[in-house]
Amino acid sequence: RFHIAEYEEFVLASRQKDATTQQTLTEALQKRAKHPAESPKAKGITEKLLNFIILDDQPLSVVENVGFRSLMEHLEPSLLEQKRALCAYTADHNLPVTLSVNEWAILEKTVIVLEPFEELTRNISSATSTTADVIPAITVLKRLLSNESSTDSDIKTMKSTLLQAVDRRFSNIEGNPLYSVATLLAPRYKDRYFTNEDAVEHTKAALTQEMEKMEEMLHRAKESESLATGPEEKVPRIEAAGPSRIQSSLTSLYENILEEHEEPGSESAKRTVIQMQTYLKELTIPRSDNPFEYWGNNHARFPILAATAVKFLSAPSTSVESERLFSTASNIVDEKRNRLTAEKAEMLIFLKKNIPRFLK
Repeated sequence: RFHIAEYEEFVLASRQKDATTQQTLTEALQKRAKHPAESPKAKGITEKLLNFIILDDQPLSVVENVGFRSLMEHLEPSLLEQKRALCAYTADHNLPVTLSVNEWAILEKTVIVLEPFEELTRNISSATSTTADVIPAITVLKRLLSNESSTDSDIKTMKSTLLQAVDRRFSNIEGNPLYSVATLLAPRYKDRYFTNEDAVEHTKAALTQEMEKMEEMLHRAKESESLATGPEEKVPRIEAAGPSRIQSSLTSLYENILEEHEEPGSESAKRTVIQMQTYLKELTIPRSDNPFEYWGNNHARFPILAATAVKFLSAPSTSVESERLFSTASNIVDEKRNRLTAEKAEMLIFLKKNIPRFLK
């Protein structure tokens, strides 16, 4: 009996001791006075944090940068929502530095600046993204970083550094035909997102050459098809006599004189240029519309341009989707399903990647 009473006194004393040592949220917040915001340690940590954000020189290839992606996950608004809890935790555990009100405001502005990077990265890395989305994304990003507002007082250096990094990394992107021609062939963008007029002219010249090559290739394919099916039956021509014969001879003379003054291949060049100019003068389609549906509906109006668009708009903008395909294969063919044949595995992968497209 005496032992039980002594044990109860011990438990009660332990509880009282824990109650006296346990800090409340208010007490923990009051301990922040030990770490003034103007201390060299606090300023050093803040500077290193901002340098880490600014010096990350891969704004549109962030999906391949593990450190930047991890930072983006922790700099979402959920971090700012837990500001009170984080301040209490740092004070309760005597961490070397806590963030002041001004530093939290800088973090909020930093999140606002970096959110478009995440959004553009997700868009570029989507399964439906093509090389035509790269130049418009960079133009939008430059416009965002170059715009100044009254709330940029503490992050002007960060925005200018990010803008310089984007300019340096993508300085020649508009001169690359893989991206520029694809952008020109995208009915959502056309030539509206180019920042260099010379690049637009070079891109139009490159597109004209590609259309001439495509026209020649389509002509050869048509000739091969006609040879395979055999010659068409000739319909006997009934020649008219009198003035109509004189008129036909005069017409041929008109055509001969015109042909003498035209350069070889000029007729083909005219057709391609007319198609391209007509296409570029029309309004762009909404960004939510499918460019492939547009070319399917306008194939009869722009046959050569549509065939060229299929060639350039089929290239993905990043390697993310191919990496997802490998991940899908590893999820289907695992150690518990290692006896699947290659044919069945290919069918399952095809269904996994394409069924969601038909269910939308």
